[in-house]
Amino acid sequence: MGGADRLGKSVGRPPVRPHHAVVAVVAILAMAAMVVVGGRAVRHTENHSHTVDQIQAGVDAVPGAPVTAAIQTPPAAKSAAHSRAIGPEGVAPPQLPAQELERVEPRAPLSKLALATPPRPDDWSGTKLFQPVAPAAGLVEAQGYSVAISGIDIVKQDETCTADGKSWACGIRARAAFRAFLHGRAVVCKVPPEGGRDLIAAQCRIGKQDVGAWLVENGWARAAKGGSYVEAGEKARVAKKGIFGSAPDLSGMPPMPAAPSPAPQAPSSILEEEDGVLKPLVE
Repeated sequence: MGGADRLGKSVGRPPVRPHHAVVAVVAILAMAAMVVVGGRAVRHTENHSHTVDQIQAGVDAVPGAPVTAAIQTPPAAKSAAHSRAIGPEGVAPPQLPAQELERVEPRAPLSKLALATPPRPDDWSGTKLFQPVAPAAGLVEAQGYSVAISGIDIVKQDETCTADGKSWACGIRARAAFRAFLHGRAVVCKVPPEGGRDLIAAQCRIGKQDVGAWLVENGWARAAKGGSYVEAGEKARVAKKGIFGSAPDLSGMPPMPAAPSPAPQAPSSILEEEDGVLKPLVE
């Protein structure tokens, strides 16, 4: 040994000191503790955890069972804490005492159109004539038909009326009023299946409005003798409506423009003529 110590001293190796040995022992113990702690697999959940020892105990209790059979399923997260149950009572209108409610009368209709009842099927009997043209008050032409409204005496376009000693073109005025009444709407008339060149006398309607009754009531046609519009025609004559009234006041209308003077006649040639001979153009 003495020779060995002398040899160690000769090669320069430092001797082992006591505190170095203590540090080495502590390091070995720490490594052993880490190995032991690392052998435990810990699974953390929200409420509890499972260790490898508990899993092993569950496997030993049930022979032949797989390792996963011993793992307890964690309880479901409590979602009720983040939501609120809504029942029918929560969305229904509040219950009011019966004595607080009062029934009132319905409001009046906004217009007379709201009181109109649906037309009966017989009101629509006839043929619809689209885009009618009125050559005179009481005459309708459309889709190959030429229809004279029955029960009236038509006011011709060139007819004139006299009132208060003044003559005025009542035929043109009656035609303008009748065209404004039609306004391009379809006319339903009782006509044969096919039209022709002959003039047909027929009853016509626009919606539920009798065309003949409208003409007579407003004085734009005379009621035929013995017809159904005699009484309405007498009322229009007494009230001086339409053709039974005075001539329309045109004082506020702008005056008619003067007729333009005739245009000057263009010469037959741009060259001057002398004794029937054209002069040559001098440049």
